Amino acid sequence: MKINPRIVSEASCLAGADVSLLSPAVCREARLSRDPRFDGKFFVGVFSTGIYCRNVCPAVAPKEQNVRYFDSAIKASHAGLRPCLRCRPDSAPGSNPWKGTGTTLERAIRLIDAGALYGDTALTVTELADKLGISSRYLNKLFTEGFGTSPKQYALYRQLLFAKQLLHQTQLPITQVALASGFNSIRRFNEAFKQTLQLTPTQLRKTAVTKAAKEQGIDSATELHKIDAMGECVSHYGLTLFQYYRPPLDWASQLAFYQLRAVTGMEWFAPQSGAQQAGSVRQDSAEVQVTNDGLEYGRSFALKRMRGTVHIAHEPKLNRFKLSIALTEDSHVEELQRLVTEVRRILDLDADMQQIEQSLSALPRLGLTPLSGLRIPGAGSLFEAVCRAILGQQVSVLQATKLLNQLVEAYGERFSLNGCEYRLFPTAETIRDASLTELKMPGARKLALNALAAFICDHPEASVDDWLSVKGIGPWTIAYAKLRGLGEPNVFLHTDLIVKKHLLALYANTNQLDESEVETVNYPQLCQQLSADIAPWGSYLTFQLWHQ
Repeated sequence: MKINPRIVSEASCLAGADVSLLSPAVCREARLSRDPRFDGKFFVGVFSTGIYCRNVCPAVAPKEQNVRYFDSAIKASHAGLRPCLRCRPDSAPGSNPWKGTGTTLERAIRLIDAGALYGDTALTVTELADKLGISSRYLNKLFTEGFGTSPKQYALYRQLLFAKQLLHQTQLPITQVALASGFNSIRRFNEAFKQTLQLTPTQLRKTAVTKAAKEQGIDSATELHKIDAMGECVSHYGLTLFQYYRPPLDWASQLAFYQLRAVTGMEWFAPQSGAQQAGSVRQDSAEVQVTNDGLEYGRSFALKRMRGTVHIAHEPKLNRFKLSIALTEDSHVEELQRLVTEVRRILDLDADMQQIEQSLSALPRLGLTPLSGLRIPGAGSLFEAVCRAILGQQVSVLQATKLLNQLVEAYGERFSLNGCEYRLFPTAETIRDASLTELKMPGARKLALNALAAFICDHPEASVDDWLSVKGIGPWTIAYAKLRGLGEPNVFLHTDLIVKKHLLALYANTNQLDESEVETVNYPQLCQQLSADIAPWGSYLTFQLWHQ
């Protein structure tokens, strides 16, 4: 099938556009060229086969008259289509056209993705609406307009797609898959899975295992028996999951950022091993070369009743990361979906860098040439991010990292896994009563740490902005916490000294100002205008200026 060069050029220009701007012609060319920049921005419904696919699906391209395009997987499902077993739409990067606009819908999605509507502590839709400060009727309206379905059905579909990932990619027994996906009843899991995805979990697992066994030249019956023999114990087994993103991505810059601020025993770096270092991997029966892309990044984590480690290895030729997760023996898998969501936030895998970089390049008065693929390197948690901000006030990055290591060494919980000892970042409960004598910094800053930890413990439902009521916690600290702890995309840290220095240097160069003229620049007014121009991507401007 011939590809129109003019439309290919149009597709390239629109790769970063709001999905609503993508015409059928652009979607057609994106699927025919399998352009990874569009992965997850739309889905291809193939009505002749009854399935929907990612635009990067390696299958033979269907005829256009049999195709319809959808801006979300759940809309394709509601049209009566099931997800493709080959390209696995459940693995596509997220693509919310409203992301970064600060809407109520985005906040609702963030809470649902964190498990608000399922599991042992599930909220009702009314309780979720109350948490968002809106009526349940308005919340339902937002989801109907955005997805053509209710919040509850959106949450259910997210659960099922995550379960599908686990059935494809891991050896977790089906009962454990159900628990990890937020189902309290295996019967309810089986019913919902079959009704929505038109296959039972057992059928999908057999299909996945048979395909993998065929590619590896081993007996599928033996593999299925091995999985069944696992029973309920998963803590002795490592889990491997693959998480995809849309290019570009500058992994070297992210690694450098993490390395400079790393905490011993809680974060680590190692050469990539096996297939990632050299050679090839198989994907959908096609050989794909995978070259060494630097180091893999690892860190410890604790989420309610689950503790362990995650090793993160970049596979750039496949536009994905390999997550190798190890759990302690007493861990429960119910928090696994939240862990994956947090890792995606830490790596900023759902960012649409094409759209963001187009916005950065178009900034008037600045003349910024953005570094391609520069994402938000998240912290392990919101509390970790705010502690990093407090310890980093008025000191160098190296001094802040030294203080952070001392804090974790003195107050972080230790645990053993596979013969190694790891540290966890201290909890707010521990820091509220900590003496902090180990930290060589002003007493007022120590008191701010204690006070904030106490406030978080006493007001668990308070928003990050409510932390401003704590003595010693200012706007810069709150902004940094939102930036690295929540992954909010529109945090322009213009009061940061490094940002200010590089911003003024760029502005002076673009507008041909000398030193005396730079001193007369109305900096607050300049930043106010830039904030309006770059919204909703202020966070990315912050990191671009930090890296200049």
